[in-house]
Amino acid sequence: MEILTSLFLGTPLWMWLTFITIVLVLLAADLGLVNNGDQEIGVSKSLRLSAVYITLGMAFSGFVYWQMGSEATAQYLTAFVVEKTLAMDNVFVIALIFSSFAIPRMYQHRVLFWGILGVIVLRGIMIGLGATLVAEYSWLLYVFAAFLIFTGIKMMFTDETNHSVDGPVLRFLKKRMRVTEDLVGNAFFVKRDGLRYVTPLFLALVLIEIADLVFAVDSVPAVFAITTDPFIVYTSNIFAILGLRALYFALSAILHRFAYLKYALSLLLVFIGSKVFVADWMDLEKFPPSWSLGVTFAILAAGVGFSLYKTRGQAKVVEQH
Repeated sequence: MEILTSLFLGTPLWMWLTFITIVLVLLAADLGLVNNGDQEIGVSKSLRLSAVYITLGMAFSGFVYWQMGSEATAQYLTAFVVEKTLAMDNVFVIALIFSSFAIPRMYQHRVLFWGILGVIVLRGIMIGLGATLVAEYSWLLYVFAAFLIFTGIKMMFTDETNHSVDGPVLRFLKKRMRVTEDLVGNAFFVKRDGLRYVTPLFLALVLIEIADLVFAVDSVPAVFAITTDPFIVYTSNIFAILGLRALYFALSAILHRFAYLKYALSLLLVFIGSKVFVADWMDLEKFPPSWSLGVTFAILAAGVGFSLYKTRGQAKVVEQH
């Protein structure tokens, strides 16, 4: 039993195993019970699933409070809210990818399920590497902070509505793989004349994984600017990502209602980055987590409220659709 109390990345191994068990149970329930077979997930069902995942993610803060205290809990909640909000950009790109490949909604949940599995592994590698580097070279935290400020300012003044999936990655894949012209049910791979082909469904999966890696370049430094504890960084990331599939089906049809949220996100990234420098300027060991949580909620609430107010005339169109 001593091995369970031994530390892994600064946290007892049994806490990591508890978290991993919860994640595996959720994935098994999602695959075997909630979405058994190919089916189209409606908005009402996806909203219920999103509510369940958000509730579970918030409830995990109770476990963090029990084992790590109130400061760690505030850091976890802040990181969870930030990651959940940054996932909005993922939803937009995922919708674009599915639209470009003409993936029917009944097959989209399969792509997203395996995509999330890949994200769990890739985020773990990135966070483990980031935690090791920050522990070894503390000045990297200031690099992350400066990068977030730059990213936030760039997001504020850049038009990011023009995305395309027909880029070098897709051309590279098509040159080196045999790709079927059409979908073959929900299959990622098929055999024809003794040769193995990939389907557009597989290409969509690869592009979604690559898109998440690109977004992780912003989101992982953002969480490290909140806390450098690998357990809080990873658990908040994964709980935010686990509900991404349900969030996609809930929001893909109404993303235009959040047209002004990007300005709130840009302010949030600038705030998260700048508080690292503000803490040094105020001669604080770290920016108070409770303040960080309060400012985060205030910025996002203002962004969501303003977006819904400015696009209120489009709500009836969405309901009719």
